[in-house]
Amino acid sequence: MGSLKKYSLLFSGIGISNLGNWIYLIALNLLILDMTNSMTAIAGIYIVGPIARILTSLWAGSVIDRMNKRQLMIVTDVLRGMVVLLVPFIHSIWGIYAIIFATSIAGAFFGPSSTFYISKSVDDPDKKKFNSIMGVLNTGAFCTGPAIAGFLIGLSGITWCIIINAVSFFICAFCIYLLPDIQDENSKKRVSINLKVIKDDWRIVKNFMIGERYFTKIYLLFQATLMIAFALDSQEATFIKHDLEQSEKMYGLIVSLTGIGAVVGASASVALVKFLSLQAYLGIGMFLTSVGYLLFYCSTGFWSATSAFLLLGFFMSFSNAGFDTFYQKNVPSNIMGRFGGSVSILQNVLQITLTIILGGLADLFSLQIVAILFAATSVLVAAILCFGVFDKEHNSYYIESENT
Repeated sequence: MGSLKKYSLLFSGIGISNLGNWIYLIALNLLILDMTNSMTAIAGIYIVGPIARILTSLWAGSVIDRMNKRQLMIVTDVLRGMVVLLVPFIHSIWGIYAIIFATSIAGAFFGPSSTFYISKSVDDPDKKKFNSIMGVLNTGAFCTGPAIAGFLIGLSGITWCIIINAVSFFICAFCIYLLPDIQDENSKKRVSINLKVIKDDWRIVKNFMIGERYFTKIYLLFQATLMIAFALDSQEATFIKHDLEQSEKMYGLIVSLTGIGAVVGASASVALVKFLSLQAYLGIGMFLTSVGYLLFYCSTGFWSATSAFLLLGFFMSFSNAGFDTFYQKNVPSNIMGRFGGSVSILQNVLQITLTIILGGLADLFSLQIVAILFAATSVLVAAILCFGVFDKEHNSYYIESENT
């Protein structure tokens, strides 16, 4: 299969799935807010998923590295689509949480598998541009997804948002089905997954992280910034509706207007791929994304919130493309599943902790003040990341990815 057709199928499948996820996320926020009128209950959306991923990640990496990644991606997407279709028939908050739990387990297998597949199927000279284009699609989904959700909710309610997300999983599975298998020696080795194998796999990941201290430092700083951002996302709808006193339709409009900055930023990340360094994409991109979050929670009205989202949307594509390329370049493909599964535990523990703290403090104090403190912390961590990325002693971690 030619590279262009292969890349197009990857863009189509994963891009449509991401769009469906954003539509689904907005619908879930509003569904649970209507059911409970509790900021803590909404935060539960961002807690149940990480809990599922933590429990699964303890052993998922060992399975992923020893299975056919393409087949695993297809199965998990079909299962996610079938489970999401049950949401309209659930009328209990705990039932909704159970659905989120189940889809998050499947996602814990899909994520590392897709990272491996992209790393092996995308040629090295194409990686940075490929990730930039994927950033266009992800950012576009981030912006247009809420807009579509807002339109559908205003037109016919939340149910259609749920159905679209389920269909997006089925489309992604079909696109992956059309792709070829990737040569993977690990998948040919038949090993029974037991406690000893899992312990040995964890030891391999630990030795890699200790041996690659600089990579580990940059990885952890980026993820810490990202987890704070995810915690802030959990209160986005509540902040717009309660603190800014905007309606659900205005919420959709605020987020959808971000599309202007996002489309320009995502397009710029592709156009500038030969002119800006990977360090600039990764470090400066994440720093300015964090600044966007801070400005959003400092906003006092419609236009200030929208302006902050324009900034956030513009630079998000740069940071995502930079990090994905950095990750694909420096993590050996034969341990990607195990590495992704192992560090996922740390990521999700951090996300759960931060989300609980943010949600709890928001119920006790002012949501805006608490969110500003979290966002300011994110900016500080991103600044440390930015300085680390431009450390000239470690240029070898980035140089090869510049040959685009």
